[in-house]
Amino acid sequence: MTDEAGDGAGPLAGPGQRLDKWLWQARFFKTRGLAGRQCGEGRVRIDGAVVRKAHFAVRPGHVLTFVQGDHVRVIRVVALATRRGPASEARTLYDDLDPPSPETRLPRADAGQPPSPSRPPGAGKPNKRERRQLARLKGK
Repeated sequence: MTDEAGDGAGPLAGPGQRLDKWLWQARFFKTRGLAGRQCGEGRVRIDGAVVRKAHFAVRPGHVLTFVQGDHVRVIRVVALATRRGPASEARTLYDDLDPPSPETRLPRADAGQPPSPSRPPGAGKPNKRERRQLARLKGK
């Protein structure tokens, strides 16, 4: 097999569903446009092959690998969706082969930074002196 997946015609026979539509209906992305963008940028792999087309036909048995937030998700497609239903229905569409855990988190850019300063709830707007202290603390 080549480095990039083709049009979805592979060893798995049967009807397929657009990859972007399935990812959206399985509630991995908030909008279908976001799912399509991830596919178009080559950030989704199917059975280890990079997919650059949102119209790739996904079928039960395919293993999808993609980044969601700061987790690498590995998902096996169990069923095709007919609608974007509730989350409980969406969970029946896939098996999570590698559930997110603290060890599988991707390193964040701000991991070494101290937490941002915060004000207690109900403290109101900061005065001039407090604004200067906050600016100094933030390094501005």
